Amino acid sequence: MEIILKAHLSHILNNTIHNIIPVSGGDISSAYRIETAEGNYFLKSNTGKTALEMFQAEARGLECIAKTNTIRTPKVYACSSMGKNAFLLLEYIESKLPSSQDFGNLGDQLAQLHHYTTAPFGLDHNNFIGSLPQSNPQKEHWADFYTEARLLPQLQLAKQNHLLRPGECPTKETIRHTLEKPLQQVRPSLLHGDLWSGNYLISTSGIPYLIDPAVYYGDHEVDIAMSKLFGGFGKTFYDVYFDHMPTDRYTTTRIAIYQLYYLLVHLNLFGRSYHGSVVSILRSYF
Repeated sequence: MEIILKAHLSHILNNTIHNIIPVSGGDISSAYRIETAEGNYFLKSNTGKTALEMFQAEARGLECIAKTNTIRTPKVYACSSMGKNAFLLLEYIESKLPSSQDFGNLGDQLAQLHHYTTAPFGLDHNNFIGSLPQSNPQKEHWADFYTEARLLPQLQLAKQNHLLRPGECPTKETIRHTLEKPLQQVRPSLLHGDLWSGNYLISTSGIPYLIDPAVYYGDHEVDIAMSKLFGGFGKTFYDVYFDHMPTDRYTTTRIAIYQLYYLLVHLNLFGRSYHGSVVSILRSYF
């Protein structure tokens, strides 16, 4: 980390930084634990062209979730840039491996978040999914939003990058027709938006925290679909969650269709290793 950024962070914290320790923090940004006499902080740093926009969107998402008073997020201390470095300075959460009870608490509090609703679908600002732009136009109908703001942009990007052939991609009309019945009874819920196992923490005192959000208002099962895509969160999590948010006859279909979005994102970010999974869902449902 550049000396000038370290000095700037000391000024923000009004405290001397004793240690800066690299930690695991995802695929996109560098992450550090900042140690001071008054406590620890978590820093994400990135020099990419859209890094500051990404961090600003992340900060807004964390604060949006925090305002619901349903599930915690790390406190945001600063989001800015210094020299070539954009950075996001957050509360540091000392975490532990989750117990069955912790998973139950996470499921309960996520359901509470998903009861937080508004109209219409979407959000009043755009953000990112990973490093890709994610648009959140406000729509009255969920099937319109999911078709136009989620599936079509990722399909078009995959075709543009020669990761999908035109014949593998359904038309807008086919997508919209397919989504009509399974998506017609959905109400807007505030979503984390990228809820895989790397985007929650259980503090050492057992408190669930959500991190790295890509928030908007959509079907609550979007978060469940992502949670199941790479292994799942454990039986207790789902038992408690679905006690609050019951399934219906279209749940299995919706979860597969919502996983398609995330698989398309992974295809566009990481390449053809996700091609087979994407095409399998496209052939099954479209």
